[in-house]
Amino acid sequence: MHTTIAKQKARRLASLALACLLVLSFPAYAQTPDKRLLLVSLPDRQLALIESGQVKKVYPVAVGKDSTPSPTGSFQIVARVTDPTYYHEGKVIAPGPRNPLGTRWMGLGYKGYGIHGTNAPNSIGKAASHGCIRMAKRDLEELFELVKVGDEVEIRGERDESVIAIFGANARVDNTQAKTSGVVLAASVGGGN
Repeated sequence: MHTTIAKQKARRLASLALACLLVLSFPAYAQTPDKRLLLVSLPDRQLALIESGQVKKVYPVAVGKDSTPSPTGSFQIVARVTDPTYYHEGKVIAPGPRNPLGTRWMGLGYKGYGIHGTNAPNSIGKAASHGCIRMAKRDLEELFELVKVGDEVEIRGERDESVIAIFGANARVDNTQAKTSGVVLAASVGGGN
């Protein structure tokens, strides 16, 4: 009986400690009213919408592949475009179903990088892009309505305590990179190409 009560108290204390860690680990701008932070975890291939220090929603995303990795660091939404035109290496693709940007573009203020849709929905959850953050159409259009120019974006390449607090302790590990002595340590659902 006493063991059960002690375990319940320990769980509550751990939950409180995790909540405090979460609030203290994010910059003040993510905790002020009307400020949004988009936190992208590259290893988890997920994006969290955080408003006033509270996680509002988590979305699956595609991230940059090994040859064209997503940038890491602090960015800001500098542009919001509906039905964008795609420009890459002399190629121009008008808005429509063949456009690799999908129906929305949110520029990150780092030339050529943004959060956008895709014409390859099976790429979501994978390391498959040229470095941008890709989202499923419905998720992207929902997020686009919530995000404003000036909102902060943090792209993290490592799973630190604050990333684990948001996305959970189960690290997403790619099968091809998770082998030690021929034993797979963990496998991701839908991971890899």
